Amino acid sequence: MRYFSRVKDLGNLRQAMQEAKEIKNDRFKYVELGKNKTLLMVFFNSSLRTRLSTQKAAMNLGMNVIVLDVNQGAWKLETERGVVMDGDKSEHLLEAIPVMGCYCDIIGVRSFAGLKDRDYDYAETVFNQFVQYSGRPVFAMETATVHPLQAFADLITIEEYKEVKRPKVVLTWAPHPKALPQAVPNSFAEWMNAADVEFVITHPKGYELDSTFVGDAIVEYDQRKALEGADFVYAKNWSCPGVTNPSDYGQVLSKDMSWTIDTEHMSWTNDAHFMHCLPVRRNMIVSDDVIESPRSIVIPEAANREISATVVIKRMLESLNI
Repeated sequence: MRYFSRVKDLGNLRQAMQEAKEIKNDRFKYVELGKNKTLLMVFFNSSLRTRLSTQKAAMNLGMNVIVLDVNQGAWKLETERGVVMDGDKSEHLLEAIPVMGCYCDIIGVRSFAGLKDRDYDYAETVFNQFVQYSGRPVFAMETATVHPLQAFADLITIEEYKEVKRPKVVLTWAPHPKALPQAVPNSFAEWMNAADVEFVITHPKGYELDSTFVGDAIVEYDQRKALEGADFVYAKNWSCPGVTNPSDYGQVLSKDMSWTIDTEHMSWTNDAHFMHCLPVRRNMIVSDDVIESPRSIVIPEAANREISATVVIKRMLESLNI
């Protein structure tokens, strides 16, 4: 596997899930695979779980790790072609990327959506420049439109905690004071569509996700109806994806607190497990009592980020040896 940003990049999902189970049983089984190999983790944006889990995954595989915070420990980088560089950006990404490739074997990239230009974000401009110019295998540590390591960990967690063969999984929008990207809900939707679950998405009008990710999911605008009988509730905010009205892209159209997941909302479910990718705004996305309840699995979910990253990096290391 040379590149990873979408569920299809893993190939057989059932096999990947089995591999995740194997690695969770013995995290250091493939420690020799990465000997004398280096992972470069490039962060254009802040991180806690992604940084820690991905670095731990690489260490599980015996790799050296270099972490680059672009906005703190490097020259400011220009990302667009054709720009007269007479401002505060001293280096262009098109020179920086091949230089980065000289110092490593695999690259992980984290670069959020700007939420200003939908075409630019959904073209995955920054991530695809790494794919094109680095000369190295590249994986997404969250991009403008996807967060596959999170979605993979989410699926591992659902598989571990499900109490019925084909659970009902609901992705519900929740309010937030800031405009957030669609990367997490996009990937969660894509991965749930690829899994054997009953999948429902619920959100206010105007928050429709791109059809590429919605796939065959049921879209229900009535949150209560969507949550009825749910086995897993995944709460997440996202800004307007601009599907129906491109001029609204990246905007906060609603802060309706009636969408906040609290005890009443969870009472509509089938005693569902609560999920969130973290960090979470308490008492906006979810109430204290729900996230602290025994049915909350946000911590095991976060722990599985190490497992999803280990599977992905392992496969990339194996591609180097072919």
